[in-house]
Amino acid sequence: MFLDFDGVLHPDAVYLRLNGQVELRAEGALFMWADRLAEALQPHPGVRIVLSTSWVRNIGFHRARKALPADLADRVVGATWHSVMGKGWPDYIPWDNQTRFEQIAAYLSRLPAPVPWLAIDDDDRGWPDAQRSNLVHTDGMLGLSAADVQAELISRLQRLNNALHP
Repeated sequence: MFLDFDGVLHPDAVYLRLNGQVELRAEGALFMWADRLAEALQPHPGVRIVLSTSWVRNIGFHRARKALPADLADRVVGATWHSVMGKGWPDYIPWDNQTRFEQIAAYLSRLPAPVPWLAIDDDDRGWPDAQRSNLVHTDGMLGLSAADVQAELISRLQRLNNALHP
């Protein structure tokens, strides 16, 4: 499962300060809806998380992972961004110039075999119609607090779990 932070686990009003600290400039707190994701994932212990958030590029993989509550951080197995990308790869489109879907597709293309997957994100720009069933699209200010999104997430997680464990 690919996970964005901003607009999913808290409102999409997050800024990186010059001192490297992350701050939410909206009502609430960072990761205020993370418990909703943890609860939805609870019946699916085999579902792993790949971070598809700019937090990884901005503050590093380990710090981004550590920002999550422990029950989510323990599921994290990777990220769509890797520090070597900042050094440039041959035939590589810069990560920041890719849509979120392109970042995920690039990650999937590096795997040895196709896998069933799901993404939770408030950014749906560039998602092909054929892949929309893999996206739980959130409103950037409501994230996982929206009841309809929670219901969709639960349904899609069940489908993902069934695909992972037929």
